[in-house]
Amino acid sequence: MEKSDKNSDGFDLLTLSRLRCSVRAYTSRAIEKEKLEYVLEAARLAPSAVNYQPWVFVIIQDAKTKKKIQMCYDREWFVQAPVYIVACGDHRLSWKRKNDAKDFCDVDVAIAVEHLCLAAAEQELGTCWVCNFDAKFCAELLNLPEEVEPLVLIPIGYPENPEVFVSTPKKRKAFNEIVKWEKY
Repeated sequence: MEKSDKNSDGFDLLTLSRLRCSVRAYTSRAIEKEKLEYVLEAARLAPSAVNYQPWVFVIIQDAKTKKKIQMCYDREWFVQAPVYIVACGDHRLSWKRKNDAKDFCDVDVAIAVEHLCLAAAEQELGTCWVCNFDAKFCAELLNLPEEVEPLVLIPIGYPENPEVFVSTPKKRKAFNEIVKWEKY
């Protein structure tokens, strides 16, 4: 990773945002406990509606448990990751908007997951948002309470290609396509 656009503490946010990408090839190298705790701390510090923090992160490292989770998302590349993080939302704890009962659980968990993914990129760890999995089966495997929903599977590990962060093209809409000043 090129570190030219960094502040005194590491990468600035725009640089991390440009570098973070979906990684789908991992080495078998174990993730240091300190790095894993660092990315989880970044998720813990994420903002949430009314600061309710309706999230729980289930860390899967054991080979037997990983095999079970792989049954929820059967992709060859997914098997390579040394760790899975199952980001869950607890609907009992999430804030609901008064005028329309909109549940902000998914929004809050998404914010925390992206904090986690950006922190992982800073630590030169790859991640990928996996949302296309059997959530009901996953909840059963993890014995989650009924109100706790697995929302995202996050494989995390050292990328097979360390250059993936700088070599993966970013396909994003132009600034003026997504920003409207004063009205739509």
